Amino acid sequence: MKRLALIALCLAAPLVAQDTTAARTGRGAGRGGGGGWRGPMDSVRARQLYVSKDPKDLRGCEPETCARQIANKHRTDSVYAAKAPGAYEFQKIKYKSRADGLEIPAYVFSPINKGTKKHAALVWVHGGVHGDWDTGLFPFIKEAVQRGYVIVTPDYRGSTGYGDEWLKKIDYGGKEVDDVLSAVDYLKTVPYVDNNKLGVMGWSHGGFITSHILFRNDNPFKAGAAIVPVTNLIFRLSDHGPGYQRDYAAEEGIQGLPFEKNCGPQHDHDCIDEYIKRSPIFHVENLKVPMLVHVATNDCDVYFREDQQMVYTLMALKPNLAETKIYKDPPEGAAGCGHTFSRRVNPKTLERDDSPEQIDSWNRTWAFFERNLKP
Repeated sequence: MKRLALIALCLAAPLVAQDTTAARTGRGAGRGGGGGWRGPMDSVRARQLYVSKDPKDLRGCEPETCARQIANKHRTDSVYAAKAPGAYEFQKIKYKSRADGLEIPAYVFSPINKGTKKHAALVWVHGGVHGDWDTGLFPFIKEAVQRGYVIVTPDYRGSTGYGDEWLKKIDYGGKEVDDVLSAVDYLKTVPYVDNNKLGVMGWSHGGFITSHILFRNDNPFKAGAAIVPVTNLIFRLSDHGPGYQRDYAAEEGIQGLPFEKNCGPQHDHDCIDEYIKRSPIFHVENLKVPMLVHVATNDCDVYFREDQQMVYTLMALKPNLAETKIYKDPPEGAAGCGHTFSRRVNPKTLERDDSPEQIDSWNRTWAFFERNLKP
């Protein structure tokens, strides 16, 4: 079954359209282009298409940009602290990643009146790859706490707001997944959390990490929600082009594009294997707990053609565990398209800016977690 799904996805989204003459003659065929291009070289186009595999070329942030991101992070911390009285308990913590002991900063939101019974907890994963936990989901955090959940939101390696060195630690689909999963170790130390009632959720890249965790054998969560999730890095790097590829192909744990050989820091396996490992779509068969997935047809970041792969594969392989919905051209969010259709928040008041689709998506999400976690 896994092999059939892999073949279908690869046929649907080939990374490189090879020259048909080369394919017939054998010249230039195979991964990496074989003997390479032998005709005249367009130097401008070559520069536009060039993607380094050297970690020293990985994008970081310029001093002014880093300073602005750090200032924004302090502002986020201040906003959550200022709005906490009467709404939730708030703290900023650090915990160690299972991957290598790296200390991961995170926000924790808890109910004020805890009562005597233990609470269900949700690990929320921010999106944006080089993003961070900001105030964009503030009203939904407040709602979650009112519903009785304890919330942990990690700023895993590669997040913005912690300087250039932290940004360059990015490990797309690698150690960042362990960083988020390790929030569970922190929750085990919280006396008012019921560790038998844990959920995980995220949007976009957060949905990507959520999916990875749900498809792992060591998944400790009872349920998870992935909204407009990134699903297939082989497809995504091809779909978004060299500008996107340069941000990630040179990572220490990858060092190459999918069609190249000898990928990763040890250079002991093909890059395609590394990208398959880092793409949740190829691991759907491992799902063992309920999963909710919502996508939008007018998404201009994680295009619908990428999310179709996740929705349809879940429907085919895990119909009894997957709860999926496709929203047809929902009203645009802050990103200017359906990618943020369920994250519509007024940036000044930090109140929900609801559309019918946003209301429906959140009602379904809360009902999903209530059924499976019983907070």
